[in-house]
Amino acid sequence: MKVTGFTIIRNAVKYDYPAVEAINSVLPLCDNFIVAVGNSVDDTLNLIKNINSEKIEIIETVWDDTLREGGQVLAVETNKAFRSIPDDTDWCFYIQADEVLHEKYFDVIKQAMQKYKDNKNVDGLLFKYLHFYGSYDYVGTSSNWYRNEIRIIKNNKKIYSYKDAQGFRKENNSKLNVKPIDAYMYHYGWVKTPEAMQRKQENFHKLWHSDDWLEKNIVKTDKFDYSGIDALKLFEGTHPVCMQKRIREKNWKFDYDLSYNNLSFKEKIKKIAENITGIRIGEYKNYKIV
Repeated sequence: MKVTGFTIIRNAVKYDYPAVEAINSVLPLCDNFIVAVGNSVDDTLNLIKNINSEKIEIIETVWDDTLREGGQVLAVETNKAFRSIPDDTDWCFYIQADEVLHEKYFDVIKQAMQKYKDNKNVDGLLFKYLHFYGSYDYVGTSSNWYRNEIRIIKNNKKIYSYKDAQGFRKENNSKLNVKPIDAYMYHYGWVKTPEAMQRKQENFHKLWHSDDWLEKNIVKTDKFDYSGIDALKLFEGTHPVCMQKRIREKNWKFDYDLSYNNLSFKEKIKKIAENITGIRIGEYKNYKIV
């Protein structure tokens, strides 16, 4: 069984992405790893080149900055990396530059890949998600955070990155058939210094919206205001080993009153129903569980 990892990255240094940690977290499960490094204004290319692994292959790409609707450019770039995966690969392990896999899930993932490798009715494997916010101590609990997403897919070139590259589809815009696995992806996209988060927000929205929209909707400030979150809970587990250094070096403070939440009445009802039934009302599912 051959496994190829793949990801895209641009301006990782400027926007403080844990891209190196993301790649290193899945390398032990991969035979090789393709990184599509976009044209950057910082030292991202050398950052990736300095990862000490012979498994890594870098392809340099140029992002089309005119694609400013729905994050389309992210899917275009992801497809460049996916199309570069050799034909002899069985599974393709996709990870985004702000996601990190905990090593405690290695065995579960390997077993699932072995089990479903030759099952033609299975297109991919579905991961659970933890979304950290503000600091490494809190995770989001409202329905605004997606609970699951596909991160391992078969090496089938009829599959493609969908919309803003959060998930995948296949020919005729069909949803992928997936098997859920008992493994979490740790999403750290909302854990940065307030200064870095503000820079990221200003840049990130350019992938979705026009300059006029940005002018009207993005607050001009030096620091991101983390206080607008609706509901969080304390994280009681451990972080991946490859994140430990970054966590030790955290140099800002974020405190949250766990007794407080800003959920609407509708969200509170949905939360109660989810706690009782396990079903999230109105949940978007870009996949078919088989």
